[in-house]
Amino acid sequence: MTRFLGRRDRMRGVARTPDGRDRAEGVARILDRTPRLALPALASWATALVLLGCPAPAGAVTAVLAAAAALVTAAGARVLRAHPAWRNTALAVLGCVAAVAGTVAFRVHAVGTGPVAELVRSGAPTGIEAVLTGDPRELPRRAGPYRGESFAVPARVESVETARGRVALRAPVMLLTTGGEWRPLLPSQRVAVRGRFVHADSAELLAAVVLVRGPLRVLGAPSWEQRVAGALRSGLREAAAVLPPDERGLLPGLVAGDVSGMDRQVTADFKAAGLSHLTAVSGANLAIVAGAAIALARVAGLPLPARAVLAAVAMLSFAVVARPSPSVLRALVMGLVAVVALGTGRSRDGVAALSATVLGLILFDPVLARSYGFALSVCATGGILLLAPRWRDRLATRLPRWAAEAVAVPAAAQAAVTPVLVLMAGQLEPVAIPANLLAGPAVAPATLIGFLAALVAPVQMDLARLLVRPAGLATGWIIAVAGRAAGLPLAVIPWPGGVPGLVALAVTVPAAVLVLRHRRPRLVVLALAAGAAVAVAVAGPAVSRWPPERWLLVACDVGQGDALLVAAGPGRAVVVDAGPDPVSTDRCLRAMGIRQVPLVILTHPHLDHIGGLDGVLRGREVGAVVVTPHGGSGPGRLRLSGDLARRRIPEWAARPGVSWTFGPSRLTVIGPPEGAPAAGGGEETAVNNASVVVHVSWAAGSALLSGDAETEAQAELLRRGLPRADVLKVPHHGSARGDPGFLAATGARAALISVGAGNDYGHPAPATLARLGHLGVRVYRTDLSGDLAVVAGKDGLAIVVRGRGPPP
Repeated sequence: MTRFLGRRDRMRGVARTPDGRDRAEGVARILDRTPRLALPALASWATALVLLGCPAPAGAVTAVLAAAAALVTAAGARVLRAHPAWRNTALAVLGCVAAVAGTVAFRVHAVGTGPVAELVRSGAPTGIEAVLTGDPRELPRRAGPYRGESFAVPARVESVETARGRVALRAPVMLLTTGGEWRPLLPSQRVAVRGRFVHADSAELLAAVVLVRGPLRVLGAPSWEQRVAGALRSGLREAAAVLPPDERGLLPGLVAGDVSGMDRQVTADFKAAGLSHLTAVSGANLAIVAGAAIALARVAGLPLPARAVLAAVAMLSFAVVARPSPSVLRALVMGLVAVVALGTGRSRDGVAALSATVLGLILFDPVLARSYGFALSVCATGGILLLAPRWRDRLATRLPRWAAEAVAVPAAAQAAVTPVLVLMAGQLEPVAIPANLLAGPAVAPATLIGFLAALVAPVQMDLARLLVRPAGLATGWIIAVAGRAAGLPLAVIPWPGGVPGLVALAVTVPAAVLVLRHRRPRLVVLALAAGAAVAVAVAGPAVSRWPPERWLLVACDVGQGDALLVAAGPGRAVVVDAGPDPVSTDRCLRAMGIRQVPLVILTHPHLDHIGGLDGVLRGREVGAVVVTPHGGSGPGRLRLSGDLARRRIPEWAARPGVSWTFGPSRLTVIGPPEGAPAAGGGEETAVNNASVVVHVSWAAGSALLSGDAETEAQAELLRRGLPRADVLKVPHHGSARGDPGFLAATGARAALISVGAGNDYGHPAPATLARLGHLGVRVYRTDLSGDLAVVAGKDGLAIVVRGRGPPP
């Protein structure tokens, strides 16, 4: 009888285990316990992720095949009498795949056809009327001339000029433009510009990228909700102006995701400490606001329906302050997910709501499938819903429940987002868990008080300024935590990026779990980890001491740019050029322990030499700034002078023969000569030739710091008499535009080249390296060896390298 039943069950597609339990029934029970939308949501996400990079026919074929498979599955399930859980799950997955594939195919086809596609093919400039769909986002400035601000502005083109006349349409584009007049524009404003259409990445579902040329004409005011949001955000920025600079920039970021005023060093510290999510509007922000509203309603004794209404009003108000954009609306939905999970007390309900959110957003905006921000948000929410309760319960056996929950929530969120971070950045952030644990208590008061100040500011600015002061204390604590965490050894651990990194993580994590489950292996692993941490924190600095003793000159590794430090006594240095990036420059000065800068010499006003000036000024006393007298009157020079005037820092023009002595160093200006700068080349070459050239002498030797002087300026320096030097800072990052006699005339034995790895300028030029090699000059490059230090040795000067590897 048992054998007969087994045969009958196998005929129905069901197998029995020896103890009589039905495997298929067991799997069905698992599916019953799984939120029904989890698998369809993941399948939809994967479908959009793959098809976004494919042509429209691929999406159409996928949609047809998935729909056909759904029909076959429905018919076959009836014939085979499959379990309802199998049937429903399969049908839901196939149906959602078909819907998403069809949506992606339609969107890809829409952006790849029509008048915009014709304009892309023609490449001719044309008149455009467009409606902004997002905030203008300032782009990082490239190395080179100090130009004005440039922006990327998401927009929807609504009419274009063609050979057939003006054509109306609706096509999503990205405007790339320059000019500070774009900064105050708000989403929903209508503008008229002239530009050229070029191809866009098909995965972004943009019809084109528009390279804007010519003036901007604003044709209309923003919508009422965008005006309200703009007024609230600007009011918060104005109220926060009473805070110190770092807190002033962070508070709007915590409250409304407005990071326009954040210091770049604070941003870098947040990234290294795993706190960047705090400055992006997320479901957590909305959950904080909703939770505060519910708590107030409960204290007031309001009934449950009134509490729900108050929470909804609070979240909607917060969404207005944070700007009703797609990302904020996404955060609003995520906040509702958190509220559902909190209100029901059941993680399964929360996962179901999260799955529905993912499914709905992917259908509404398939581009989110390739958004790292979306992936981080979903993974963090999922980790909190699925992992945090279990970890909290286990920790509660040894810790108070509140402490267990405080540890479990950030740990679960970090564990869940780690695969995304590996895929995105190729690194692990072990410091993120303690950093989030320490910063977490300050987030809620800063968010709530800042939100209240934003609502009050348009009505009573004095009261708003009073409110932001305690919020400033909270943000100050978060900034301090981020700075300390970012400076810890092993704050960020390098890890293979992309798919290899994911595979390595998938192998490492299960192995680590198996090892840590047993007491003896766990103790061995912990002892090894502790030993490695001690070696890195203690033995590492002892072996490779930085800053090196008796250092005289340091070429900072700041990428494609120059930033040099000349010793001026304990904790002091003269800075010659500031590099392109404030974060890298400040990091170098901090590593060298520089607290005072008696003099800054900016050789010429190109971004790769003055863009990092804010990093020099950050928290340091600066005596004066020396600039070239031939820097012109362009926007870069005017902006630099304006910045120095606002900071009340004296600005001096360099004059040949002027000398300063600071500590062990004597600096003498030898160029540019009086009168007009050396002629030759275009405008950029003229500015390079106007570089301030400085000769530095010490008891142990000397160095020549030549800025970006090119062929003509080098020849002029030779004609007037060039002092010899032991160390040469090679002009213009090793460019080929140089006078061969100049290198020989310096008599240098070592050459420093400050250059960015993989730069697209071809620096340093092979011809320049060959000339230096022919002269017997030892070359040291920041792109190969990191920071370079000139130190006083027994027999003169020596070079000490730090960072990426051995010198060439």
